[in-house]
Amino acid sequence: MSVDLAHRSLRAVWHPCTQMQRAAQYPPLGILSGQGPWLFDESGHRYFDANSSWWVNLFGHADARINAALKDQLDRLPHVMLAGCTHAPAVELAERLSTLTGGVLGHCFFGSDGASAVEIALKMSFHFWRNSGHPAKQEFVCLRQSYHGETLGALAVTDVAVFRDVYDPLLMRAHQVMSPDARQAAPGESPTDVALRAAQELKILFETRHNRIAALILEPLVQGATGMAMHDPAYLRAARALCDEYQVHLIADEIAVGYGRTGTFFAFEQAALPGDMPIWPDLLCLSKGISGGYLPLSLVLSRDAVYGAFLDDDVARGFLHSHSYTGNALACRAALAVLDRFEEDQVLQANRQRATILSDALTPLRDDPRIQHFRQTGMIWAFDVREAFAGSRFAERFHLAGRARELLIRPIGRTVYLMPPYLLDASMSAWLAKQVSSTLDDVLQGPLLDVDRPSEPATA
Repeated sequence: MSVDLAHRSLRAVWHPCTQMQRAAQYPPLGILSGQGPWLFDESGHRYFDANSSWWVNLFGHADARINAALKDQLDRLPHVMLAGCTHAPAVELAERLSTLTGGVLGHCFFGSDGASAVEIALKMSFHFWRNSGHPAKQEFVCLRQSYHGETLGALAVTDVAVFRDVYDPLLMRAHQVMSPDARQAAPGESPTDVALRAAQELKILFETRHNRIAALILEPLVQGATGMAMHDPAYLRAARALCDEYQVHLIADEIAVGYGRTGTFFAFEQAALPGDMPIWPDLLCLSKGISGGYLPLSLVLSRDAVYGAFLDDDVARGFLHSHSYTGNALACRAALAVLDRFEEDQVLQANRQRATILSDALTPLRDDPRIQHFRQTGMIWAFDVREAFAGSRFAERFHLAGRARELLIRPIGRTVYLMPPYLLDASMSAWLAKQVSSTLDDVLQGPLLDVDRPSEPATA
């Protein structure tokens, strides 16, 4: 591959989530084009986008229907400020998303990316309680292992050390409570047991601090950046009940897990037991897949009661947060095209079949003695390489080995995960499973058979 683009990039671009000292040794791929699940570099080599370009690309690259919608919108209205103006794509998007919640989350506030959506939700909750006569409620609660973004407010409710620790002196203090991560199960415990044990710790905190706590923020069902930590929906039910009992807002960060990733359109839909009424958070954050991987866009859906607390003749009681590109018309039009795809192609139903096929293809990995905690929720798969086998810089080595096998994949620590575009068929799933397994063999110097499982704690 020509290294011209990579070298130019290293001279001029500060790449995200990258130690640039090592980037010089392992230059970035110079990607020229994409089609479906594939990306193509300067030499024409292809790479399967196994992580959907950081979890944003739902229907593949250069999707014809999303392209057509954007081209049409480009000739109509690329952008206009949303303060004092409005436009059809923003209005229709807000209406359609509210309808998907049965109208419970009736108002939509637009941002630009996931972290900004979290900032919006935190500020809304604090300001709501201030407007409602409870100014002491200004503390927040997050789960251990949580990740909510890298702006200062979002980072304050994040518990991933590599992102947070250096900036800790700048951050507000947040309460951290036990994660319901099912990997923490003690002998004889089920994932539900872990979820209820975690909820008990939340209850104890609320009993003593609820008069000062504004909101609990969580990632429903899957905590992404900590290594795809998956939990039982029982935790969502318990958290909703506790937030109601102690008058604390519940913020659902569905930036990574919304839009069908967990098997339902919103992950929080799985909180309700079959036959029961739906359960919803007070504020719901969306980004990433919302625009299909085309343009930066985020939003926060709120209950009417939250919205109503800001209505007043006093402008200072209004929510004065803003972004220059809030509700960008092109991005909203892409998001509408994504919703059209869900409806026209019955994506949620099709994904259930896709998930079954890929899970079956990955079955041999479940019994591989080098890994543990093989897990799957909806269209997310993950497994952890045992520490005894991983060695140093496992994620980097796996990423580079994957490139040689036409995979663009970035593990998180010792966690290998798949969040592919919603385009899988049987042959593609078989190929993907084989390449992941072969890449694992490459990194760990070949398959290891008939070995005893190392003795490691269940939380490893």
